[in-house]
Amino acid sequence: SSHSGSSHFDPSAPRRVLASFVPRAPTAAAPPWTMAGKSQELIQQLLQAEKEAEALIATAKKNRLAKLKQAKDKAEEDLKAFREEQEKKFQKEMGAKAAADPSAELKGATEEEIRKVKQDYETNKKRTVEYVVSKVLDVTTELTDTQKQALKMGRV
Repeated sequence: SSHSGSSHFDPSAPRRVLASFVPRAPTAAAPPWTMAGKSQELIQQLLQAEKEAEALIATAKKNRLAKLKQAKDKAEEDLKAFREEQEKKFQKEMGAKAAADPSAELKGATEEEIRKVKQDYETNKKRTVEYVVSKVLDVTTELTDTQKQALKMGRV
C-alpha cells in the first residue's frame, strides 16, 4: 500500500497509482495466455488502487469531520468562557449598585434643592419686602371718575 500512516490526503496519490497500471504495448514474442494473465493482473491492480483511493478519501472525510468537531468544541468553550466573564461583570456591577444606598442619593439631591430655595429666599427677601411695603403704603386719596359717578347715583 502506498498509503502511509499520515492523515493528510494527497490528491495526486490515486493518479500516481493508476498511472503505474497503464498497460504497456505487448512485445511480439509474448504468447496470448500471458496477455490474459497480464490483463487479469492489471484488473486486480486497478481494483486494489480503487480500494486504496476510497480508503484515502474516507480518511480525508473522517479527518475533516474531526477538525469540524474540534473547531465547534473550541468555539463552544470560548463562548462559555465569554458568557461566564460577562455574567461576572454583570453581577459585579449589580452588586455595586445594590450596595449604593438610593435614599442617600435622594437625600443629597433634596438637601441641594433646599439650599437653592434658601439662597433664592435670601437673595430676594429684601426686594420683596420693599415691594409689598411700597404697595401697602401707596394709597390713593382720590376717587376715580367711575367711583364719583356711582356715588352721585346713590349706588354706594
